[in-house]
This record gives sequence, C-alpha cells and structure tokens, in this order.
Amino acid sequence: MAVVSIKNKLRRGNLLVGNDPYIPTDFESIATVTVGSGGAANVEFTSIPGTYTHLQIRFITRFGSVAVFKTTFNSDNGSNYAWHEIQGNGTSVTANAGSSAAFMYGAYSNGFSATADTFGAGVIDVLDYANANKYKTLRMLSGYDANGSGGLQLNSGLWQSTSAITSIKITPNTSTFQQYSHFALYGIKVAS
Repeated sequence: MAVVSIKNKLRRGNLLVGNDPYIPTDFESIATVTVGSGGAANVEFTSIPGTYTHLQIRFITRFGSVAVFKTTFNSDNGSNYAWHEIQGNGTSVTANAGSSAAFMYGAYSNGFSATADTFGAGVIDVLDYANANKYKTLRMLSGYDANGSGGLQLNSGLWQSTSAITSIKITPNTSTFQQYSHFALYGIKVAS
C-alpha cells in the first residue's frame, strides 16, 4: 500500500521503519482567543491567510445564558446563509433548519443554569474556505456534560458566496462568552 506523507509530500511504498512518518493531516496553528474576566460579546478571527486547504476551529465555551452561537464569514450579515442542526439530550432529539438567514447556528454548550465551571466543547470544520469556485460549507460537532445532564449537537452550514473566507465571527445568540472560553483556529494542509 503506497502512502503519501502530507507534511513533506513524499510518496512511500509502505510504513516500514526508516521511511518518513505518515501524517494523515497537517494542522498549523493560526490564532487563539481566550475570553477574559469581563466575558466577550463575540470572538473574531481576521486576516485569515488563504494558504491552507481547510480550516478548523476547536473550542471550549461557557455562555451567559443561551446555549447556541451564530457564525458569519467576512462580515456578511446578509441573508446568504443556510443551516441544519440535530441535537439530543439523552431523552429527546430535535432537528431544526434555516435558509435565507443572516448567520449559521451552531454549538451546544452550558449556560448559567448548568453546573458551575462546566464548559461545552466542539470542533468546526470549514471546508475549501479559499476556493473561489464554490459556496462555502462548515460542519460542527459540539456538546457538554453536566453530571447527569448534557447534550450533543451536529450542525452543517452553507455560506452562499464564492469569496475566499478571510474572517470568521462567532457570537452567542443572546448572551456572552464567559471567562476562560477558548477558541483555536487551525489551517489544514492536505497533499494533492
């Protein structure tokens, strides 16, 4: 079985000792944000370079009250987004969708009513973010555990624009990100 090292683009016939290690993807840190003591109304990544194949945001969050956030690209607040979500809490499952929206919904995390100092966690993948020939999509998996309660959510989103994504803004629906919420943006390089 032939293997291609994504890090250095070398092709190897196998994974035997002495060959370069096989690295399935190559993540490079672009930026991180940690929310300070006053909380934050939003988190924004700007000046995102167009040198990667995909983007990924890893996060841990605690909200002021509502357990969802909105995502927009390139300061576009027009009706250019669509989204789907499925969420479950151990006893019920719900599904929602929106189109011609001004944002994409996502993330399932903790509000003040949950156990103190309990955070939600998740991963957002933004696919082909710099491709000028297609609309942009994202997928997100997030959830939280609060000692006997909690939830899980799966989201997809569409931005109906062929523009390269240069900024990403994440805003809690009706509250704030609480102190110690953390977001890390990575660029993913994939071998061609």
